[in-house]
Amino acid sequence: MISGRGAPTRRQLLSAIGMMGGTAALYAMMTEFGHAAETRFPGPPNLSGARPGASVIILGAGLAGMLAAYELRKAGYKVRILEYQGRAGGRNWSLYGGDKFTEMGGATQNVQFAKGNYLNPGPWRIPHHHRTLLHYCKAFGVALEPFIQFNHNAYVHNTDAFGGKPQRYRALAADFEGNVAELLGKAIDQKSLDTRLTAEDQDRLKEALRNWGMLDGDMRYAKNLRSSSHRGYDLPPGGGVNGAPQPSDLLPFDQVVRSGIATNMAFFMNEEFQTTMFQPVGGMGKIGEGFARQVGDLVTYNAKVTKLFQDKTGVTVTYTDTAKGGTTEAKADFCVCTIPLAVLSQIETNMTEKKTAAIQAVPYSNSVKIGLEMKRRFWEEDAEIFGGHSFTNQDISLISYPNFDYFKTGPAVLLGAFASNAGGYRLAGMTPEQRIETALEQGSVFHPESYRKEFMNGASVAWNRVPWVMGCCARWNEDTRKTHYQELVAVEDRIVLAGEHASYVGCWMEGALLSSIDAITRLHKRALEA
Repeated sequence: MISGRGAPTRRQLLSAIGMMGGTAALYAMMTEFGHAAETRFPGPPNLSGARPGASVIILGAGLAGMLAAYELRKAGYKVRILEYQGRAGGRNWSLYGGDKFTEMGGATQNVQFAKGNYLNPGPWRIPHHHRTLLHYCKAFGVALEPFIQFNHNAYVHNTDAFGGKPQRYRALAADFEGNVAELLGKAIDQKSLDTRLTAEDQDRLKEALRNWGMLDGDMRYAKNLRSSSHRGYDLPPGGGVNGAPQPSDLLPFDQVVRSGIATNMAFFMNEEFQTTMFQPVGGMGKIGEGFARQVGDLVTYNAKVTKLFQDKTGVTVTYTDTAKGGTTEAKADFCVCTIPLAVLSQIETNMTEKKTAAIQAVPYSNSVKIGLEMKRRFWEEDAEIFGGHSFTNQDISLISYPNFDYFKTGPAVLLGAFASNAGGYRLAGMTPEQRIETALEQGSVFHPESYRKEFMNGASVAWNRVPWVMGCCARWNEDTRKTHYQELVAVEDRIVLAGEHASYVGCWMEGALLSSIDAITRLHKRALEA
């Protein structure tokens, strides 16, 4: 409750709205108050004056490593990249028909998708305010198209609500907002909120609630054409004699709350998930290909780093050739290391105890993605769903519909799971064949008539079974950041770390790029002082 004298502060008002209206109402008001913020992009680094012959070795040809190579070479450094895999891009990755992937444990999948279809195992969407990534996509000629994040016509499923029957997102969200708006409106009328809003402000808030919740003139959320214009009609408006629309029945509010719709609504309110979002045309891996066009000539592939040592004269990296065998040493004046921490913690180095402790302190999350290729786009043809996600409280977490080639005949790949936390680990513990079966079983709740009938083939990636990263992304918490973050990102003599793990935009490509720009700027300064 808000108490005391004077008009309420923004924080007090937000707290009251949050308590009464839930996360949805709270974030909507926060947006009105201008609390959303963009990630930082200072522009491409302005590096100049590199010493003639100065060299840098970069570990990892992910986006952070390739950006570092691109900008350092422009600045005049002699650059070389060592990459564990036989391709560039790192977690920026797409699986196409004909690809082969072997996970830790030895299970191998031969991807059978039709031409033009793909699964993005890692990143799959780009927020509109990730300006660093968008800048380099434009500079490197990577074509982008819209990514449909929010689809009112998709489904929400919860095994504990509505007898396990999925409901359209639009209906659940409308009924949640309408009932919450009615409750808050009544609280204002009954003066049960301990607020100091002026009478004029209370009237304005009530009118805002009426419009937000589609309430009637008596501030009630009821079955009528007004509420149906939000949640959907029983009979939509038509033409001619029988064109009048018919309103739809409201869902029982206790079931609406039980469905977990507030969590799904909050999902879209996160700034990084707000519209507009983008994806590369042809798969997320096109970004890695775009970067590789700039620096691919600098990359030594199939180079598994086993040692990283530095002294007063430079850096020595020992690596094995995973394709041909043999061990080699590479030397340079300085090193930008973008190897994920879960892997770097297992590499022999002579970095300080504090740096080593920082590297070992950050755990990695897991996630599992499963691509299911279907014979036809039944979600479009039968359910009028074009892009977006349907949510469930089952292990698969959600299914996501493809955002390109709408209305096309022939096979298409939908994302049959994006599992994390306990569900992710359960799926990761299965064989690839078992994951596909689980995805079909759980995803069938949304499209029971078509899911198994139309299924052709599938592929999955469990990130804690990917040998070159051993997890999805770094998961800092408040304590580890306070204790280890500054130590992790600091230049140590001749070595600096970069990647999404060395940023506050963790798990995003934007974080990797921002970290890279910051790291090479500081390393360049260090090199000039050496």
